Amino acid sequence: MSLFDRRAVLAAVVATGLAAAGVAAVTATARAAGGCQVDYSVSSQWPGGFGANITISNQGSPVTSWQLTWSFGAGQTVTQLWNGTYTQSGGHVSVTNAAYNGSIPSGGSVGLGFNGTWTASNPAPTDFALNGVLCDGSQPPPTTPSTAPSTPPTTPTTPTTPPTSPSTSPSSPGGSLPSSFRWNSSGILISPKSDSRHTIIAAKDPSVVFFDGKWYVVLSTVDSNGDYGMAQTSFSDWSQADSAPWTYLDTTPIGGGYKTAPMVFYFAPQKLWYVTYQEGSNIGYSTNPDISNPAGWSAPHNFYSNGMPTIISQNIGGGYWVDSWVICDSANCYLFSVDDNGHVYRSTSSLSQFPNGFGDGGNTVIAASAPNKYDMFEADNVYKVDGSNTYLMVVEAIGSDGHRLFHSWTSDSLTGSWTPLAATQSNPFLAASDTTFSGTPWTQDLSSGEAVRSGYDQNVTLSPCHLQYLYQGKDPSANQDYNHLPWRLGLATQTNSTC
Repeated sequence: MSLFDRRAVLAAVVATGLAAAGVAAVTATARAAGGCQVDYSVSSQWPGGFGANITISNQGSPVTSWQLTWSFGAGQTVTQLWNGTYTQSGGHVSVTNAAYNGSIPSGGSVGLGFNGTWTASNPAPTDFALNGVLCDGSQPPPTTPSTAPSTPPTTPTTPTTPPTSPSTSPSSPGGSLPSSFRWNSSGILISPKSDSRHTIIAAKDPSVVFFDGKWYVVLSTVDSNGDYGMAQTSFSDWSQADSAPWTYLDTTPIGGGYKTAPMVFYFAPQKLWYVTYQEGSNIGYSTNPDISNPAGWSAPHNFYSNGMPTIISQNIGGGYWVDSWVICDSANCYLFSVDDNGHVYRSTSSLSQFPNGFGDGGNTVIAASAPNKYDMFEADNVYKVDGSNTYLMVVEAIGSDGHRLFHSWTSDSLTGSWTPLAATQSNPFLAASDTTFSGTPWTQDLSSGEAVRSGYDQNVTLSPCHLQYLYQGKDPSANQDYNHLPWRLGLATQTNSTC
């Protein structure tokens, strides 16, 4: 966040977990004494396609990078993979670690997942090898699903010609959120980029979606004068994130001026991408029919007809109105925001009237609040948890030590009350205290960002399996005023998933 700080977005990797209803799981375990164990499970299967999860357990010496290989015996192919980079030649598949998960300590594990195709049968591989060491051992006989979903789940694809509208987000096989969280963080993945017109000192507030084989990140920028703007970047693999070029959105029809803390999503009823952002006196948005063309964003529009809704002006005190978030259900869309004063607000529009249905914000309510404003400060996210009737709300907090962290709450309705999940400094959702780093931690503040979603549309879905969170952090020695802090982006991966 900032003088308005603000948050927004990021990026994500989908991870699947349990078998789909009515589908028996294909599983296999391979192990080598003192070496490695690989657990493979088919999480969902439909005619011609399937999703699978792999967990690698290191039973030998620590490794700092890894390569996992296996062979398919029935003509299966990998079409999309997350938490690594893959190649396939015939039936032979090779996966190397991503930039953020190469280290596996002795006794530790790492997970990855993929979508694939199959024809006559889909037996589990049996010849997994980690860094050339065969993970051989007894395996349970695989079972073949006897039934398949009547409507196969749709998964992101990489067509040679971009579709006119994105496919629907992939189905997630369930799982549940734990009551406490543990994470492992990458190093710095995205650093500021400057050009002849932009002297950028901070990259922050990321919003991220995965579409058509690419990650798209829209983020806030801060220049050497402390002025805020936005940029968009895209890449196929996280190892490319820091070298990927930026488009500064003040060079598009969005234009210059104070616009920051973006959130990006696809609004399926209109076949349009939206990016929302704070403007200080209103919440703005722009649209784009093609997210791969950042020059295609429209000129700004406002959600509210008369600026800040009355209830916010009555409760904001000495805070700032920041960090918008849109999430929809089958009937309505909800616009969340925060005020740096312990309140989360919610406005409502019918789905059919979005984005023009918020009017003057007269139906805005306080959705949640905290007696200590620093426990519910800014950078709000709200997600629909796949495979459940649960919604997850994540809000940035400031600890008693002055460091940034995240608290979380759950609800069974977007209009319901919010129950603390991991919402204290001693039991946070995401913080330096529950996150491990390789080597010396590069940040003690885990601030404004976004979880990696399981989809990219207005339903803002999240798989509870192996969560990942794109956040902003900074050098622990940095002591500038807030609007000149050197924020960078990193990715935290949950290590205590229940899936």
